[in-house]
Amino acid sequence: MKKVTIVFWVTLVITVGLSILGAVLPDQFERISGNIMGFISAQFGWFYLVIVTLFVLFCLYLVFSPYGKIKLGKAGEKPEFSYPSWFAMLFSAGMGIGLVFYGVASPVSHYIKTPPAAEPGTREALEDSLRVTFFHYGIHAWAIYAVIALVLAYFMFRHEKPGLVSASLESLFGERMKGAWGKVVDVIAVFATIVGVATTLGFGATQINGGLAYLFELPISFWVQLIIILIVTVLFMISTYTGLSKGIRYLSNANMGLGGILLLATLILGPTLYILNSLTDTIGSYIQQLPSESFRLSPNDESERQWVLDWTVFFWAWWIAWSPFVGIFIARVSKGRTIREFLSGVLIVPTVVGFLWFSTFGISGIDAQNNGVDIAGLPEEQALFGLFDQLPFGMILSILAILLISTFFITSADSATFVLGMQTTNGSMSPPTTVKFTWGLAQSTIAAVLLYTGGLQALQNALISAALPFSFIMLLMIISFYKALKKDKEKNWS
Repeated sequence: MKKVTIVFWVTLVITVGLSILGAVLPDQFERISGNIMGFISAQFGWFYLVIVTLFVLFCLYLVFSPYGKIKLGKAGEKPEFSYPSWFAMLFSAGMGIGLVFYGVASPVSHYIKTPPAAEPGTREALEDSLRVTFFHYGIHAWAIYAVIALVLAYFMFRHEKPGLVSASLESLFGERMKGAWGKVVDVIAVFATIVGVATTLGFGATQINGGLAYLFELPISFWVQLIIILIVTVLFMISTYTGLSKGIRYLSNANMGLGGILLLATLILGPTLYILNSLTDTIGSYIQQLPSESFRLSPNDESERQWVLDWTVFFWAWWIAWSPFVGIFIARVSKGRTIREFLSGVLIVPTVVGFLWFSTFGISGIDAQNNGVDIAGLPEEQALFGLFDQLPFGMILSILAILLISTFFITSADSATFVLGMQTTNGSMSPPTTVKFTWGLAQSTIAAVLLYTGGLQALQNALISAALPFSFIMLLMIISFYKALKKDKEKNWS
């Protein structure tokens, strides 16, 4: 543990302290953190919409500008990973469990329970359900990740800076980022990573438990979830020990393989033509309404405005809070690619795959709902298994889904231990195994404690609240990055 910095100890103390508070006083912690999150959403909803749209525009500008040919590395350097492995790793880290957890539940919920404007269960609600799901998981989400990843990769591989968020601000603030202010920036980034991954581990354990309960009538209980967390912890520790080029790469490729099988099987066994027609139609409405949807706050319609705050603003804050973890990891695996190549890959490929995924599973779930199966009445973690129960080979598909959730689970935890190791060892590209093990155990312990006390929601509220200060850090990162890019151009670097 000799290589760890003060960021390691400060963040560990803060996270453990908040987790203990959530365990001892779960109701009070949830109420206070919920009030803070509600205030931020109501008062800064407009800011989240503006800043995330700004990220999208900035990324598109770079793709078509002369800066796009600049390489994330030295001239002549080749990418470390092949295209398939690169796509698999960035996709597994960026969405992973979220797609499996909400693939059926989100579109069905927006159709039956929470449509943005239409009456529940109507044709308009059905059409909106898939479009708003595309919006929340589409190019805006990936632009948030892309901004962080691009800036960090540029400074890491082009200017040989340490892989720290604070290091990306040195072209603006100079040596001050090596002092106390830089440590504050890194603590915020590490805290967001720890809490985001601990929350995701909780979601993953809950869905695996839900699937086993649906299939085999096992009880839904903390003790089953604890056993799941223990098993997954052992597995991702093994993966962590093997390193980035083996463990995470192999797991990410396995994720894409399993996900592809489930996607193809559901597309064929489900209402295939209906899925393809809905996908095509929704892409058109998504593109058509993207500008207005990006700025929609509905100030004159209280119920619609509340929907935007509860969903769109929540998702933007959630992706921003997750961006230090996902962005740092994507940066680490993107060495040797040009800015244009990087942004095209990060923005387009995962977005298109996400659209196909939500169309296949969401429309299949809606079709089952319209044919008398109450998918909407199931807990969110069981919606996917409720759909498979209506398809041929449903048991096999459900078992594959549990395997996929488990591998996504392991990949997220493994990726997070790597990122946390980097951030708390002064940006080391090969953090010590002991440091990664420490963070792995800390994440699993926090997730287990919060599941036991019901404190996951409170910690999630804290994570979302942390997104506001980090969004300002992201703005400063863009300014610092653009300033360095202009210098690059002046020097005629290629």
